[in-house]
Amino acid sequence: MNKGSGYAYTNAQLSWLVVLRILIGWFFLYEGLAKILSPNWTSYGYLMDSKGIFSPLFTMIAENPTMMAITDFINIYGLTIIGLLLILGLFERVGCLAAAFLLLLYYLSHPPLLNVEYMLPSEGTTLWVDKNLVMMVAVIVLYFFPTSKIIGLDRAFLKDRSSYVRK
Repeated sequence: MNKGSGYAYTNAQLSWLVVLRILIGWFFLYEGLAKILSPNWTSYGYLMDSKGIFSPLFTMIAENPTMMAITDFINIYGLTIIGLLLILGLFERVGCLAAAFLLLLYYLSHPPLLNVEYMLPSEGTTLWVDKNLVMMVAVIVLYFFPTSKIIGLDRAFLKDRSSYVRK
């Protein structure tokens, strides 16, 4: 058992938690980089296509140029930074909270409801549960079972690293 970060993980548990952290990190990083490399990218269409009880909020954001600029900036650089934090295991729990927050906003903007169609096709046929909700739960699991103090750059910032060395 590995007891780094105050948690007792088996090697298999630690390995799969790290794999999950890195894969989700890559997902976020690539989404951010794709938006950085698309100079005309904006979340305007996505926000205007919002459905559900929170659609007035997302529509209001899209219709306000200042809010729209802030939203695009947060999306582009938030996704990129969150991805890097998770991949590198640096401030993992902050990255998980930020990821969960963005995923919650995406879920509330485009909830998988009955008889609701969006401009962009969804991945598969979903009802109440979609990839945003599943990934949000996964990053919450990573928040409560952190690994970056064992495998990640967070390990380098510990004052007493001896308790985090595998035995």
